[in-house]
Amino acid sequence: MSDPLCPLSLRDIKRTFIQGDRRLEVLRGVSLDLRPGEIVALVGQSGSGKSTLLHIAGLLERPDEGDIIVDGKSAGAAGDRERTALRRRFLGFVYQYHHLLPEFSAIENVMLPQMLNGRSRGQARSRAAELLAMVQLKDRSDHRPGRLSGGEQQRVAIARAVANAPRVLLADEPTGNLDAATADTVFRQLLSLVRDTGMAALVATHNPDLAARMDRTVTLKDGGLS
Repeated sequence: MSDPLCPLSLRDIKRTFIQGDRRLEVLRGVSLDLRPGEIVALVGQSGSGKSTLLHIAGLLERPDEGDIIVDGKSAGAAGDRERTALRRRFLGFVYQYHHLLPEFSAIENVMLPQMLNGRSRGQARSRAAELLAMVQLKDRSDHRPGRLSGGEQQRVAIARAVANAPRVLLADEPTGNLDAATADTVFRQLLSLVRDTGMAALVATHNPDLAARMDRTVTLKDGGLS
């Protein structure tokens, strides 16, 4: 049974890929609960299935078997429209590359997902300004991504990911493209946002120092979590 207080639960997730005449069992019955305010490190060797697990947890990919429970609602067998609605309302995503829209300023990039969710332009701008201040980019809010450093761009991406106040943040190597000092700055601000908002976070990383600073670490190996 899933803990009703957990904003995200994975139950017996299985995923197999076919490569020619080979069956590659990437996930072999993975279960995980994320608790509010908790940041969990997801580690494992390259090719172990971390990104696949994050995509399934984020309702971007369907498992072969198992269930994803988001805010107490079973989403494993949900239709595409319902899954999209759950993603928009409850889940935020940060990737290794920021994926900001280059023609928009930092504040506009953070406003856009809010406006897609029905907020007025004024409400979205106010919330975006608040979030950019939280990640120490208040004075850079009108700059387009091309005028921001890599670390600044990633902080905008984090602000965008939490703009709609998701209950769960899923991050795939969010500091992987950054130098050590910049990665530390970005991670500290990510950690602060998780703590301040009470959301849960699952962060895939190859960086053992960052993993050690999270609340707990789960390791994906041979298709299972330990």
